[in-house]
Amino acid sequence: MLSLAQTLAFLATAAVLTATPGPDNLMVLSMGMSRGRRAGMAFGLGCALGCLSHTLLAVVGVSALVATSPLAFTLLKLSGGLYLVWMGVQAWRHAGRVRMGDASGGAAPLRRLFAKGLAANAINPKVVLFFLAFLPQFVVAGQGPVPMQLGLLGLLFTAQAALLFGLLGWFSGRVGAWLNRRPAVGPWLDRLAGTVFIGLGLRIMVSR
Repeated sequence: MLSLAQTLAFLATAAVLTATPGPDNLMVLSMGMSRGRRAGMAFGLGCALGCLSHTLLAVVGVSALVATSPLAFTLLKLSGGLYLVWMGVQAWRHAGRVRMGDASGGAAPLRRLFAKGLAANAINPKVVLFFLAFLPQFVVAGQGPVPMQLGLLGLLFTAQAALLFGLLGWFSGRVGAWLNRRPAVGPWLDRLAGTVFIGLGLRIMVSR
């Protein structure tokens, strides 16, 4: 359904946009440094898969409603910002309690981090509007049904985001592991991650 040229052009652009510093990158980076590479990768995978919800919205046209309804956009923006602020406050409250190698660092915390990444991306209004504006730019008339092309493009974007965020989580986790051997630094890493989340949440809420 997608031509090779269409696919390569889209992937190249998507990779550049994903690698450009932004809220998702900062959240994955801070999570990996404060909680370790597995936590960073789990959170990053959640952020990447959150793109699937935006793909679905773009396909069915719900994003257009959000874009044209100031009230809907405001409510979504506030809910997304408040969620990030809540995550930041929790990071400050529990600073230093969860360290790499602890028994608490098992499957359940990783599932929760994945869910947090998924939610943080899925309720970000800027990502909703980004998908609405970005995906149609690579739809080729006569190449097939537009909804099908949008869906495939969204899947491609999600796949490359999962790869790049996974790598970011892995390498930031290695930095975090090195710092974690110095116990006094651990709580400050959590506070740094919390500050990033709170700052991003406030930025989303006050942005236009």
